[in-house]
Amino acid sequence: MINLTPTLELKILDPRLHEWGLPRYQTPQSAGIDLHACIDGPVTLEPQAPAILIPSGIAVLMNDPNMVAFLLARSGLGHKKGLVLGQAVGTIDADYANQIFISAWLRTPPGSEPLTIQPGERIAQLVFLPILRPGFELVDEFSTETARGLGGFGSTGV
Repeated sequence: MINLTPTLELKILDPRLHEWGLPRYQTPQSAGIDLHACIDGPVTLEPQAPAILIPSGIAVLMNDPNMVAFLLARSGLGHKKGLVLGQAVGTIDADYANQIFISAWLRTPPGSEPLTIQPGERIAQLVFLPILRPGFELVDEFSTETARGLGGFGSTGV
């Protein structure tokens, strides 16, 4: 049985988070905790330039094979400013216990305004989810057929 309200160990690696705000859910129904940019000075992202790693100042110990954390962009910054994660979604495995870094990338077209990230700014969110870890049985043929079968991209219509 998966505990849907586990208590995890959170290590604060950057003491400035005590001033900026410890990672927390911003509303009672928020899905993720916001992560701050733990940088020493402003960082400017140029449109379409290579992604940069920004420290979050935290480490989390899940240590549970039935749990994963996904690092996601904050929707407002992504939609309004073009800030997205360099790999779209960051997967934090349950056995990873080091600092979480945010791969930040500016998706706006070349020639667009750059985006400057300030120290302490909330730039990403961390969402925790239960995970399934199925075993596999090697087969030559599947034991049953599905309605879709081997249909691929676009096979169910437009």
